Amino acid sequence: MFILHASEPDNLAHYLKKNDWISKDATLLSLTKAGEGNMNCVLRVTTNTDSFIIKQSRGYVEKYPEIKAPENRVLTEAEFYTKISTAPNLGDRMPKILGLDPTNNIMILEDLGHANDFNLIYKLDQSISNDDITVLVHYLNELHQRFSKLEANDELANLEMRKLNYEHIFHYPFLKDNGFDLDTIQEGLQGLATPYKNDAILKEKVEWLGTHYMANGHYLLHGDYYPGSWLQTADGIKIIDPEFCYYGLREFDLGVFIAHLHLSNQNPSIIDKIATEYNNYHELNPAILNGFIGVEIMRRLIGLAQLPLQSDLKYKQKLLAFAYQLITN
Repeated sequence: MFILHASEPDNLAHYLKKNDWISKDATLLSLTKAGEGNMNCVLRVTTNTDSFIIKQSRGYVEKYPEIKAPENRVLTEAEFYTKISTAPNLGDRMPKILGLDPTNNIMILEDLGHANDFNLIYKLDQSISNDDITVLVHYLNELHQRFSKLEANDELANLEMRKLNYEHIFHYPFLKDNGFDLDTIQEGLQGLATPYKNDAILKEKVEWLGTHYMANGHYLLHGDYYPGSWLQTADGIKIIDPEFCYYGLREFDLGVFIAHLHLSNQNPSIIDKIATEYNNYHELNPAILNGFIGVEIMRRLIGLAQLPLQSDLKYKQKLLAFAYQLITN
């Protein structure tokens, strides 16, 4: 099996030429890390003629090698890209697939250029504009409506990735002793988390929400719709990394979306804009939507998947209390 390494450009050049992804006389000029994603090895390849992104999924999480993950997840992601490419309003918002090697779990993607993701908003003094929110909501409108189906089945079920996500959203953060000392993230955070880890009512509600997450649904979801998956490029906002995609409840994509607007302390009017711009918002189940918002807030504060938040303990305490009310009420 070919293993992608940033420190082995000669091996990569040989591999690319062998697969006819670059010409025999092409020269590989640079090989650099592309983005700050957690899951996969993602590199930007620059040759004397063009540049592209190469992505490989392995049997573990790239940032946390001790965590096992489905090694062929990039193939599911490729299936998502292929499916949505038939809808111009979606395909134009995402990179195009240039090549796929199922044997080595490698995908070649269009290079969207040197872009910044939206993680800057976690600095708490950065605001998302009304225009950006409109683009982000309209992406979900197109995705959920264009690719909905009457019967829930196993198409793009992505079950193994959902099991991994379930563990880190609905289970691990709420364990009394999961081996992760939150005080290593911020002194005093473990003490803030302890009452929630001991709350039986909260755990019952979270488990109920988890069953809804794991159920097959009628709408194609991005599955990880948060600021790290949104890029600000020279051609406008682009959406990346749909590796957790599946057919499920619309409330999950929206819940994650809204949760991160709260986590980044966005203006309430920006958050309210989602309700007015998302099509058929009134059809959503408020208990499930609010629950998903609350769980995403909590797991990002007291779980393993930490964010580059610059919040003090007082604001995190406020967020945890808010999330608790969303979930339990």
